[in-house]
Amino acid sequence: MSNRLEIKTLPPGSRWAAQVRLLIDGKDVVAEPVGEGGHGPFVEEALPANSRSPLWAIAEGRRVVLGEPECTGGCCGHLSVFVRRHGDIVEWSDWQVPEGEAQLPAFHFEARQYDAEVTRASA
Repeated sequence: MSNRLEIKTLPPGSRWAAQVRLLIDGKDVVAEPVGEGGHGPFVEEALPANSRSPLWAIAEGRRVVLGEPECTGGCCGHLSVFVRRHGDIVEWSDWQVPEGEAQLPAFHFEARQYDAEVTRASA
């Protein structure tokens, strides 16, 4: 069974620039691992206006930083995932989580739905 990605944007707040929220099957996969006071990916980095999003899946794959705790990624580690395209499937795996956080499972998305969502959010 495939997972489903939904990308939402949050307006800038008093502390952070506009952020992206990544929901997989309706659950925010960034909020819990980065904790209260942490942040997810910034819109300008995750959905850049003049280039392709790092969330765009390619066959070679790439590591994408999705957030960091309040103490910064240099202290406790970033939340990141390896994003790779396998034909009609996009896989998120090999998570690196901030210190003390539970490991996340691999997720598998139907490439058409995934591509459509990244394209929609980038528009």
